Amino acid sequence: FQISDNWPGYSLDLFTYPQHYYGDLEYVLIPHGIIVDRTERLAKDIMQDIGDNDIVVLCVLKGGYKFCADLVEHIKNLSRNSERFISMKVDFVRLKSYHNDQSMQDMQIMGGDDLSKLTGKVSFLCFSLTLFFMFCKDIVGTGRTMKVLLNNIEKYKPKMIKVASLLVKRTSRPDGYRPDYYGFEIPDLFVVGYALDYNEHFRDLNHICVINDHGKAKYRV
Repeated sequence: FQISDNWPGYSLDLFTYPQHYYGDLEYVLIPHGIIVDRTERLAKDIMQDIGDNDIVVLCVLKGGYKFCADLVEHIKNLSRNSERFISMKVDFVRLKSYHNDQSMQDMQIMGGDDLSKLTGKVSFLCFSLTLFFMFCKDIVGTGRTMKVLLNNIEKYKPKMIKVASLLVKRTSRPDGYRPDYYGFEIPDLFVVGYALDYNEHFRDLNHICVINDHGKAKYRV
């Protein structure tokens, strides 16, 4: 699902959102209902691909928690209503790679229990975000973050690694990396909402929106 560079978005007047963010946003890029529908479709695609493998889901915090939770719930519902039962375990890691709206050179990886349990398992990484080793993540931009994270995971020799990302950014600094599953390809914009934050604000916003200059100045640290 690709959103073009000249897409004007939706007027904020069409939606409800927390009053304390009035004046801080430009427009709604992706409404919550569309996010939910797209995530359900990703869950269906994943179910078709994983076969009879059980899954270890590694959720990348903090921006990936809503996407990961919704994706896992959709997979569980599909599993309950099919002839295959998929066993899923969820773990969490946290990445810190932004200061205000600027990506930092040095990325911090925190958390995760004993990742050696991934040995021989199918894993998914969720960024906002698999049991092949499924990684769930919120956004994949240049791909630098993913490469660092995957290098750390691969040393545990999981059976398979798949990456699911809610968003992929078209950026002028790509390195060719693409996740195995993603919800939306978007322009190189700084977006907030659906657990994506700007200095810990906007996580309580259900829609994915573009923050304006007033919002950036208001919450800058």
